[in-house]
Amino acid sequence: MSTEPVALPSPEQAEEARNALRRPVMLHAKLRDRASSRFDIEVTNLSCSGFLAETIYRLNPQDRVWLTIPGFAALEAVVARTAGRAYGCAFAQPLHPAVFDHIIAMSHHA
Repeated sequence: MSTEPVALPSPEQAEEARNALRRPVMLHAKLRDRASSRFDIEVTNLSCSGFLAETIYRLNPQDRVWLTIPGFAALEAVVARTAGRAYGCAFAQPLHPAVFDHIIAMSHHA
């Protein structure tokens, strides 16, 4: 058994790996919050672990939301970050790679 320390990726390497899994998309979808308000959003970036979307509706970090992409069941997520009208959300359960590929294939690439 080796006692060599495990090399962790640098923050730059971790960010690069995370971005490698992201795909630009143009998806019209719906988002619902806990108050059951449903509103239109534009998903502009998607990964198996989350999405980036724009909307005029106001969301706050840690808000629990449900993303509905046409043809799919609602996907639970949590707002992780906000920047103006853009919201980064993390899925409660990562997308299965086959589902991710299907959504990418049906989207209009940005």
